Amino acid sequence: MVTPSSKEENKNQSFPQVVDPRFIIITPARDEEKYIEKTIHSVISQTITPLQWIIVNDGSTDKTGEIIDSYAKDFDWISPVHRQNRGFRKNGSGVMEAFYDGYSKINFDFGYLVKLDSDLSFDNDYFENCFKQFYEIPKLGIGGGVIYNVRNNRQILEKQPSFHVRGATKIYKRDCWKEIGGLIKYTGWDTLDEVKANMLGWKTGSFKSIKLVQHRTTGGADGILKDFYKNGRANYITGYHPIFMAASCVKRLTRTPFVIASMSMFAGYISGYINRTPKVEDRVVVKYMRTQQMNKLLGRESIWN
Repeated sequence: MVTPSSKEENKNQSFPQVVDPRFIIITPARDEEKYIEKTIHSVISQTITPLQWIIVNDGSTDKTGEIIDSYAKDFDWISPVHRQNRGFRKNGSGVMEAFYDGYSKINFDFGYLVKLDSDLSFDNDYFENCFKQFYEIPKLGIGGGVIYNVRNNRQILEKQPSFHVRGATKIYKRDCWKEIGGLIKYTGWDTLDEVKANMLGWKTGSFKSIKLVQHRTTGGADGILKDFYKNGRANYITGYHPIFMAASCVKRLTRTPFVIASMSMFAGYISGYINRTPKVEDRVVVKYMRTQQMNKLLGRESIWN
């Protein structure tokens, strides 16, 4: 059994004295009995383990909760949280509800806060290598590895803008976390956090040489087209510029699944206007994001480059 004090001793052997890799992980999980042990084994075998790992069983109907509890008996730094079943998977806002249930159970001061999905596997030096990146780039506020999806027994890199870190694996430096004021509690949280961090002078981005394998393809729980629709709606909520959104949909036409993915994404975006869905109220952040998006379209320097 690993205790916080023994982890502190292990930490000092791997890092310069000025580095503070004390970290806490929060993992929302719903119906992940097929994959969650891959994630658990990856974390417990790390060269640097967390002060606390809060795994939130978000009303699972399978054995996810039982699996979490069984490992918590052997590792006192694993803290299970069990939520009632709402009857369905609630993307975006549901993930944030579970995340903040876990956040309320934090027992330690931390140097980094990690949001980690429950269908990932990664090398045992994953966190050590990530924290070295933070050490080398003092103004790095949000980081994480790159995601590879498993398709036909092959690992395929999931492409993304250079400033972006996938929501499945977010590492927040404490000072950056405090400055951005945490996360919005609805769909689009995993883009707006980085936009706001960049606006405040922080760097964000994924580490190309550090990878994680995602065993459930992004959007796999709901279906690909539904996921594109959800992403389009998220882009409306977070305030994407309509011209940038239209350009993104046109660009998406050249990638599989052809046409229908772009239509689904655009339909999700338009649904926000039709249904008068509430949007992000922080006009300063939205204005900054739209300026960056238009700079991208005009070939100027932008965080979207």
